[in-house]
Amino acid sequence: MLSRFVSGSVRNLEREYSCTVRLLDDSEYTCTIQRDAKGQYLFDLICHHLNLLEKDYFGIRYVDPDKQRHWLELTRSIAKQMKSQPPFTMCLRVKFYPPDPAALKEEITRYLVFLQIKRDLYHGRLLCKTSDAALLAAHILQAEIGNYDPGKHPEGYSSKFQFFPKHSEKLERRIADIHKTELIGQTPETSERNFLQKAQMLETYGVDPHPCKDVSGNPAFLAFTPFGFVVLQGNKRVHFLKWNEVTKLKFEGKTFHVYVNHKEITLTYFAPTPEACKHLWKCGVENQAFYKLEKSSQVRTVSSSNLFFKGSRFRYSGRVAKEVMEQSAKIKREPPEIHRAGLVPSRSCPSITHGPRLTSVPRTRRRAVHISIMEGLESLRDSAHSTPVRSVSHGEAFIPRSRSQAADAGDRTAVISDEAYSPSDSVLPTPVAEHGAELPVSLRQINGAPCSIEEEKESEAGTPTRGDGGDFGQEGATGALGEVEQVNKFVLSVLRLLLVTVGLLFVLLLLLIILTESDLDVAFLRDIRRTPEFEQFHYEYFCPLRRWFACKLRWVGGLLVSK
Repeated sequence: MLSRFVSGSVRNLEREYSCTVRLLDDSEYTCTIQRDAKGQYLFDLICHHLNLLEKDYFGIRYVDPDKQRHWLELTRSIAKQMKSQPPFTMCLRVKFYPPDPAALKEEITRYLVFLQIKRDLYHGRLLCKTSDAALLAAHILQAEIGNYDPGKHPEGYSSKFQFFPKHSEKLERRIADIHKTELIGQTPETSERNFLQKAQMLETYGVDPHPCKDVSGNPAFLAFTPFGFVVLQGNKRVHFLKWNEVTKLKFEGKTFHVYVNHKEITLTYFAPTPEACKHLWKCGVENQAFYKLEKSSQVRTVSSSNLFFKGSRFRYSGRVAKEVMEQSAKIKREPPEIHRAGLVPSRSCPSITHGPRLTSVPRTRRRAVHISIMEGLESLRDSAHSTPVRSVSHGEAFIPRSRSQAADAGDRTAVISDEAYSPSDSVLPTPVAEHGAELPVSLRQINGAPCSIEEEKESEAGTPTRGDGGDFGQEGATGALGEVEQVNKFVLSVLRLLLVTVGLLFVLLLLLIILTESDLDVAFLRDIRRTPEFEQFHYEYFCPLRRWFACKLRWVGGLLVSK
């Protein structure tokens, strides 16, 4: 606490701060910002540096000293959001995944989304059948090293690159075969577009998983996608709610609630810390506003509690998806130049510290390959600092919305991943702590293509985080503990309500007494003064009390004068 106070005091003395933002291609953008600069200023600087107009899909992410991840709020001062000492280090990432990334207006935007999804593929956030995985990896090869050339690409060349948490020789051969035979002649832009079209059909496209635990202590994950709210558990998708079916998101302490607009069902989860739960809630509020609303004017300030005197209040600031697409259609300019970077063989560069560093630093901005401990910021996508939670359905288990959907439930829960990609088996040569967690797999039919999800593992800045075991496993192991927590929180809420009610009544009583004893000549006050009850109160209580206060004041005044 003292260190934070001191660091805050030192920071307040500075007029300018140095800020470094790591971009999606692993290059770094460093600038100096004023002490009172808002997040929008820094975000606009980066977008101008990248020549990016379709910028609403992106955001700046940072980690605080408590290892909690945050999205930088554009309307607030940067210095007030950062709890660490300058220089500040952040990362540019895709915050809202485009529903159809291949349909983005500009190539520069598609390229940046391509880089983000390539990271997701490596870290196990975007997984699929082996056949689909081979095609995606082949598109990456074609986009970044070009056509197959026997003189440049010897036998086994695809094994030198790390596309997934772990490879098999069969998968590597299949990647090379597709690259050699099926993708010849494709330009980088075409390969990237085809990659995005394929990735968009996968189950885990746009998933930013928040690790959780259910009522029995089993691992599960929450995710907010362009299509809705998802709960993933084991190898199944146990809940999928479209955005128009989610009526409200709420949190209180470590408890996170999702209210559904049919059957009056509430899904409840528990986060490891209140800060993690608040981050989960804010992510949900922003995603729901972005994908669900028709206009930004419809955005309302959201409260985390039903009671006006407690809880957090938050408002999404920005345009919604429909407005972004309409604005993109109006862009008319010459396509900006894109400085693509070639793939770096992962096995030939042991000093690379971050898994998805499939791209080197752009030729225009060469930097040292060795990355500091803050490299862990960019890869986790909130897995450890989001919200481990356990799911509880009040009343009954979640029921599919229609009989047709119930009939399809078996297909949705099928295990369709041929390869169990396990990020925990991938040892990243970094000095940072690593977090491994089993990511659930489920099936969703998008454009007729089934896909899957397995596990997530990402490097992280700072100390090890709580995974499936440890303190968090003990904290949320039983449903009884969750019920006790809920009862305690309900009792506290009732007590707060009573205290506030009594306080308001006391204040109103004092105000009424002051008004009635004043010289105000108002009709209803005259009527009160004429009642026998008021006269009794006035002569028996108010007048003696007033004389007592006047006596005490004179006594205190006499003491002060004598001194």
